[in-house]
Amino acid sequence: MSVSFDFSQWSSNNYVLVPASVYNGNRYRAIGNGYMPDYPKDMYYNPKVPLTISNDPRLNVDKGKASLIELQTTNASTPAMCFFSPKEKKGFIVLTNQQTRFGNNGLSIVENAKQDSCSFQISAPSMRKMATGFGDFHASGDRAPDWKAGDELSLQFRVYVFPANDIPDLLKKFIEVRKSFTGSNEPRNQLPMSKQFEVSTAIARNNWYENSTVNFYRTGNSNDFRLGWVAGMMNTYPMLVLNEEKETNRVEKELDFVVNKLQGKSGFFYGGITGGGKIIPDKMSKDYPAIQAMVRVNSDVLLWFMKHFMLLKAQGKSSFIKPEWENAAKKLAQAFVVTWNKYGEFGQYIVPETGEIAVFNSTGGAIAPGGLALAAKYFNEPSFLNVAKASADYYYQRDVVKQGLTGGHCEDISQDADSESAFGFLESLMALYYTTNDVQWLKKAEVQAALCSTWTLSYDPIFPKNSAIAKLGCHMAGAVWASIQNKHAAPGICTASGDYLFKLYRATGNKLYADLINDIQHASAEATNMPNHITTNNLIGSSMERIQPSDAEGRGSIGNFINTRNTWTETNGILMAMELPGIYLQTDTRKLQIFDHVEAKIVKSSAAGVVLAISNKTIYDASVTLFAETSKDASRVMDYTSFLNWPKLEVKAGGNISVLVAKNGKVTLL
Repeated sequence: MSVSFDFSQWSSNNYVLVPASVYNGNRYRAIGNGYMPDYPKDMYYNPKVPLTISNDPRLNVDKGKASLIELQTTNASTPAMCFFSPKEKKGFIVLTNQQTRFGNNGLSIVENAKQDSCSFQISAPSMRKMATGFGDFHASGDRAPDWKAGDELSLQFRVYVFPANDIPDLLKKFIEVRKSFTGSNEPRNQLPMSKQFEVSTAIARNNWYENSTVNFYRTGNSNDFRLGWVAGMMNTYPMLVLNEEKETNRVEKELDFVVNKLQGKSGFFYGGITGGGKIIPDKMSKDYPAIQAMVRVNSDVLLWFMKHFMLLKAQGKSSFIKPEWENAAKKLAQAFVVTWNKYGEFGQYIVPETGEIAVFNSTGGAIAPGGLALAAKYFNEPSFLNVAKASADYYYQRDVVKQGLTGGHCEDISQDADSESAFGFLESLMALYYTTNDVQWLKKAEVQAALCSTWTLSYDPIFPKNSAIAKLGCHMAGAVWASIQNKHAAPGICTASGDYLFKLYRATGNKLYADLINDIQHASAEATNMPNHITTNNLIGSSMERIQPSDAEGRGSIGNFINTRNTWTETNGILMAMELPGIYLQTDTRKLQIFDHVEAKIVKSSAAGVVLAISNKTIYDASVTLFAETSKDASRVMDYTSFLNWPKLEVKAGGNISVLVAKNGKVTLL
């Protein structure tokens, strides 16, 4: 049984979206037939290289050819199909539920050879010929159900058709309605943020590795070091926050090691090094011997250098910041400026020795504008800010407005649309707002947050009853999908706390952004291994990178935490526990937002302040951070180290407390 929405005046110029699976119809050149395909020779040192993706479900890029996209609802972060028509200035969104009693529904898009007619189809159940994998396809195994006389089935959906001037209008509508059909999800309070911080930092302490050649916190399960992306120079940041001599000294050793071993002559950094001291090249081709590195890695390094420096200054440790570190960070920022001035973009891969762009296109430098903006403020260097603004506007116009996607942020995908570049670019836009106080960046950030929402599970999927996730009763709304190639969700943003979403909520008052980051935090907690909640075969506080709602890795993987422990998920949980407030309160407007795993309500408000009643129904003691301010305070940009000043409220497991919060934020236990 199916319902079909048929469009007879279709155009291949229409923007087509299936959240987390299809962006701009995936109407791009595709390469390979499997995970992490090699780039062909014509993609190297070619400024005119077209955006190139892996072998994913897609509409045909070639004229005169028909197209078929067949998906299950669990291939999408929200069971939805959408498009924007530039000619008609209209947007279309159809939402449905995950499944009927026959199993998961199907989502299909059928385009004729003339590309002037298209059908969007919802079927019960899914009836795909081929199922999509990680850059390939396999036989779906879908079977039609047997109907008996008198059988009935309801197929439910909701349709929105609305005026839209551009792709951003479609995205902003999507974030508004994405939960309207499946309904509000119910995040579970089970692991206080302070407890997650405690158990995950305990793992991080034991990840230290050093020999006569290298000194670093491990970023995976091996003794090889990866910079940026999945933890290098990210997991050092919370170690500084601990403010412990042992860990602070280790951070010093790692920063020395990174600066001395990994920076190339151009100022750009290499992406990794083995435990034996050999540089690890990124995405190399046998045709080109020059060692390459991800632009994304270098963007991360610049941003996190600045965050380390700001943190140390906020801790009163300015003297701890070595001139060599500052020189390395400044040289990196200058390398980005040189590249921008020479090429008018940052590309996806660069050569750290020469600064040449090895692979062009993509949004590989999504985080670079943010790093440059913070570097401009730190070093008082206007050229850094000029390039930050120009590059952010370039990415926004070329990728978000014209293509409705950002991509190419990970080494293991091609230039596929991915969540990491989407969230990373939001980081940059909010950094520019922080640096300039210019609302244009805030408005762009709202569009970008809407794009980020397309990558985030908006509902709690139904998993097979015998799967690990189903047995634990996990509520997985908030898990973040990886990319259109890597068809799985993950417990968090790789790799960031998403505090920029909180900052966006604080600046705009739009609760959708608070709900989005709250979902993400709670999904991270659901995936964290705890004594009463076993999700991995590893350490308490560890977590798995892959949460699998779909059959992209085979039917047996559905509903399981795939056993690929990666420390970035643990770092991510630490960062959220650290940089997000447990409770946010505006004392004059009585606006109350809870992110931690507690319940809180306003019981009284007077000239003396606001009385909050807080209860902790989990089995763990909680130390809850409270960020209280007035609405006037909220109109000012929020500093990156504000979390250092948030008071902590101790609430015992199963306990309750009441506090008086004065208008100036001072807290008194009642």
